[in-house]
Amino acid sequence: MLQKKLGSLAVIAFLSACGGSNPFIDNSDTTGTGTGTGTTDGTPITSDRTVPPGTASPTPAAGIFRREPTSDEDNKFGNGAAQSIVYDSGTDSFTITGLAFDGNNAYTRGNAVSSLGPYAVYEAAAQYPDAVTSSPINQMTHRALYGVSNTGDVEFAIVRTGAYVSYGFGGFIYQRNGGVTLPTAGQASYSGPYAGLRDFIGRGGIEYATGDMSIDIDFDAFTAKSGAEQAAVRGRLTNREIYDVNGNNITRDILDALEAEHGMTYNSLPSVIFEVGPSVMDANGEIVGNVGNSLNTPTGAITFEEGKYYALISGDATQGGADNIVGILVFETTQDQRFDNVTVRETGGFVIGRN
Repeated sequence: MLQKKLGSLAVIAFLSACGGSNPFIDNSDTTGTGTGTGTTDGTPITSDRTVPPGTASPTPAAGIFRREPTSDEDNKFGNGAAQSIVYDSGTDSFTITGLAFDGNNAYTRGNAVSSLGPYAVYEAAAQYPDAVTSSPINQMTHRALYGVSNTGDVEFAIVRTGAYVSYGFGGFIYQRNGGVTLPTAGQASYSGPYAGLRDFIGRGGIEYATGDMSIDIDFDAFTAKSGAEQAAVRGRLTNREIYDVNGNNITRDILDALEAEHGMTYNSLPSVIFEVGPSVMDANGEIVGNVGNSLNTPTGAITFEEGKYYALISGDATQGGADNIVGILVFETTQDQRFDNVTVRETGGFVIGRN
C-alpha cells in the first residue's frame, strides 16, 4: 500500500502565478507586459512553438503559468475542464469546479493513497446527499495530484476523472512563480521523483504511477541556432511503478500480460525518453517536446508509449540561476495487454532540482 505523509504543503490556490505563500492565487495583470507574473486569461498562445495556454506574454524575468488546453482547443473530450481550483490550508482540501458528480466540489487528502512520494493526493467524496431527501447519490471517481518545490518557486497540479468510457474531464496546471537566468553555455543535470494519474479510453477507472525523473541540458549544443534554441534537452523517466486506486502495486500484472502476449520476459516497464533536437527551449525557460519508448518483441521493437512533455526552468540569478524544473508528461499506449481495445493515458508531474 502507498500511504506516505507529505512533509510540507504550501498554501495554494490553483489558478495563476504569484510569489509569496499563495503561489496559485489569481492575478489581475492582463497587460501582457511581463512586468508582473504574467497574464492568465486562458486564451491560446500565438507562438512559433506549441506550448499550452496560459501566460500570453511570457518573459524570463517573470512567472509563467500553463494549463491543459480545453476540449475546444485540442479536440479531446473533457481535457482542461478543471480550471477553477482553490486550496484551503485550514482543512487541507481543494475546491474544484467544472467537473460533474464530484460531491460538493471538495477534495480532501486521499484515504487509501494520501501521497505518491513527496506529491500529495486528493480525492472527491464517494457519495453526496440529495438536496431534498438526503438520499445518498454515488459520485464519480476523481483524483488530484499536487507537487511543489521546497522554495515554492515551481509547482504543478493534475486532476483526472476515472468514471467515463472515454478519458472524461480533468486538467493540469504547471507554473513558475518567479524569473529565471538561463546559462548561455555549459551543461546542467536535474533529477527527482515523478508521480502520475492514469485514465483510459475503453474502460473506467484511475491508476497511479511513480518513477524517477532525470533531465540533462546542454545549453549551447546546436550552434547553428541562436540563443536558447541552441539548447539540447535529454530526459528519461525510469523505475516506473503502477498502482491501483487502492494503492496496490500492479506493475507485475502489466508485465505478466505483456509476457503472455509476446512470449518474452519483462522485468520492468520501458523508460520514457525525451526526443532530442534543437529549438525545444526558448529564452523564457520553457521546454516542450516529444516523449516515447519502444518494447522489444520476438518480431522486433514496437512503439509502446508516446506523447509530449512540457516544462519550465526556474532559478534566481543570485542563486546561480536555472536550479529547478517543473514539468508535465502526457503519453498514451494501446499496448497494455491487460485489456482489449483500451488506450491508457498517463499524466504525470515532476519537480526536480539541479544535481
